[in-house]
Amino acid sequence: MSASMKQANSQHAVLITGASSGIGFALAMQYVAEGYQVFACGRNAQRLNTIKGATPLVFDINDKHQIEQAAEQLTHHLQQDNLTLKMVILNAGSCEYINNPVQFDGALFERVIQTNVISMGYCLEHFLPLIAVNGRVGLMSSSATYLPFPKAEAYGASKAAVNYLASSLRLDLKAHGIGVSVICPGFVKTPLTDKNDFAMPMQISADKAATAIMHGMQTGKSEIHFPKRFTYLLKLMSCLPSVVINNMLTPKADKA
Repeated sequence: MSASMKQANSQHAVLITGASSGIGFALAMQYVAEGYQVFACGRNAQRLNTIKGATPLVFDINDKHQIEQAAEQLTHHLQQDNLTLKMVILNAGSCEYINNPVQFDGALFERVIQTNVISMGYCLEHFLPLIAVNGRVGLMSSSATYLPFPKAEAYGASKAAVNYLASSLRLDLKAHGIGVSVICPGFVKTPLTDKNDFAMPMQISADKAATAIMHGMQTGKSEIHFPKRFTYLLKLMSCLPSVVINNMLTPKADKA
């Protein structure tokens, strides 16, 4: 990137949640490299402080009071440094699986919905009013929403909710000059996916994921999905009759 473009970006701010690891960390590093004023959000202050050139905002996305305080800090920085908040990327989230559908874990289900959906509402409440006209919001969903997957009742439901939230919010924010992108990654190597005990085909690095997200945000994509060879395959499979999909995806031990 040229020095002139970096200079132009220097008055533009980007806020990223979940920036202490994985995709969020990679996003923060890349936006800093392009000259943006980055507000890196997360719970791990030590990790956030390793993102040189970024301003850390330490809070738990499930704590409304902490988010309110972070929004006040953000407002102060924006006013003090005459910055324009151009992008908010709500990347933070969690993933847990329902291992026994008969003994359905309601507490687990609540945790995942709380972190992936309700906390997003908290963040929108406090950060959305600060976004400038012609700004953009990015909401982290998943390519898991394209098809039903075993054990993903909680995770899949939470991300399907994010998809609908993004679609509806996009309509309502258009008149205010704010765009909305829903982000649907395939498998990305992060501390979260490192816990998975199943095959993750076509997995990509967090850096490649961040590059795809940045490009999609900057070009105003409504849906940012990647890697394309994987996500298009899932989209194609979703067009099959439901009986075929169910037979393909039902765990072998559960088939009658």
